[in-house]
Parts: sequence; C-alpha cells; structure tokens
Amino acid sequence: MLIFSKIVDIQRFLKEIKSQKQSVGFVPTMGALHKGHISLIEASKKVCNITICSIFVNPTQFNDKGDLERYPRMPEKDTLLLEEANCDVLFLPPINEIYPKKDETTFDFGFLDKTLEGKHRPGHFNGVAQVVKRLLEIIEPNKAFFGSKDFQQVMIVKALIKQMNSTIEIIACPILREADGLAMSSRNALLSSQEREIAALVPKLMNEAKNIVKKDGITTAKLFIQQETNKISLMKLDYFEICNAGTLEEMTDLKSGKKAIALIALFVGKIRLIDNLEIT
Repeated sequence: MLIFSKIVDIQRFLKEIKSQKQSVGFVPTMGALHKGHISLIEASKKVCNITICSIFVNPTQFNDKGDLERYPRMPEKDTLLLEEANCDVLFLPPINEIYPKKDETTFDFGFLDKTLEGKHRPGHFNGVAQVVKRLLEIIEPNKAFFGSKDFQQVMIVKALIKQMNSTIEIIACPILREADGLAMSSRNALLSSQEREIAALVPKLMNEAKNIVKKDGITTAKLFIQQETNKISLMKLDYFEICNAGTLEEMTDLKSGKKAIALIALFVGKIRLIDNLEIT
C-alpha cells in the first residue's frame, strides 16, 4: 500500500494511473477504522481498479471542540487494517495540506442541512461539504463510497456533487452492525463497558419503534422512544424522527408510496451516537 501525505505527490501518482485509463474509487474517512469502513474499501475494490482511502479528522465539521478533542485517533492501527484489506493507497494529509488557509466557503443545501443533524449541530454540514469538496477535487475519483449510517450526510454529499457539476458517482453502502445490533462507529471505542451495554439498547429501541409505527402510528412511536430513553440515566435523546427517505421532511403518518426512515441521535454518557432504520 502506498502512503501519501502531500497533495502534489498523490496527484502525481493519480496522473499516471488515469493516463492508463484505470478507474479510481475513493473512501474518505476520519480514521479509527472498523469493519464498516473496511466494507467500503471492499465495495470499491469490486468495481474500481485502484482504491484510495483518506484519513483526515476534519476540524471544520465539529461544532463542539470537546468532541473534536475526544475523537479517536489511531493512524498506526488504521494503516495495518487498510493493508490487510489490500487498499491500494492511503492519503494521510496534515491540516495545512487540506486547509493552507482558513476555508470560508459556505454552502446552501436548503432544507436538507437545517433539519436533524443540521438543526442540532449548526455548521456541521458546511464543514462536511468543505472537506468533501476539497478531497474530491484533489483525488477526482470515478466513484466515492460512504456509509449509510450517516444517512443525512450521504444526501448532503449527493447535493454537493450536483452543485459542483461533477460526474463522480456517490455510492451509499449498507450499515454494518456489531453482533448485538449496534451500528459500527468509530465513537463506539470511546464508550465505557457500562455505556457500551446501554448503547446496545439503541437498535432494539429502533426496531420496537418501527413495529409501533406500523401498528399505532408515528406519534406513538416517538413518545415510546422519548419515554424509554428518559428511563436510562446515562442516555439523553437528541432527536428521533420519522422522515420521508427522499427529502428528510418529517412525516406524521405513513403514506403509501412514500419510503420512510427513522433517524435517531442520542448521547450515551458524553458520546453522541446516531443510527437509522428503514420503515417501509
């Protein structure tokens, strides 16, 4: 596996690759890799000649400095995982490579970045768009792969691609889960053993809420989640919504022909987790 830290070096490599008409798949990450990330590498390798993974903890998407400081960083372990997965290239840039000067670019995604994560983490998606745009302009892949756990983020990235008038194909890959159902996340490593047990309740509550939605409606399901999370002292609900999977507009009832998705964000201790589940 080749490792680059400088833009000029990886672009020199890519120029040669593209001159040979080889397709490039790209997996942007913030490191602390797990099997979910590796599944993205595997998905890329199936359809692209060269697979590139980037690791960059992007400061502009954190609206909480404490969250940025807590975010796990383990580049040596990540490198080994990528080598084992037969990733072709690791791009590991320092901050001054990605942001040689302060990025003051602002994006307008309309309603999409003002609801759910956008509402509860102001500025988060602008930071995501800044770094994704920068990375895509550096790598210029044929396809880029993202995990569906960050459902709203994938929608933001697809909207960004349209604004960039880019032909890069954005591929959303399925959520990978632990044996107890918890969605794989880099943040899981920050949970204490007690918190990890509590976090395992999240997918169980989501599945129960899904059944309640179908039987008793959305309002009853939302009340159930609120009541159940309130019972657990280490758990604090940020939001739980049932939305139109195509627009993220909140739904008050299931409508025929409209694909619905349940999305949740909550704190277990100080660690914020998100998850989602298709309803129909």
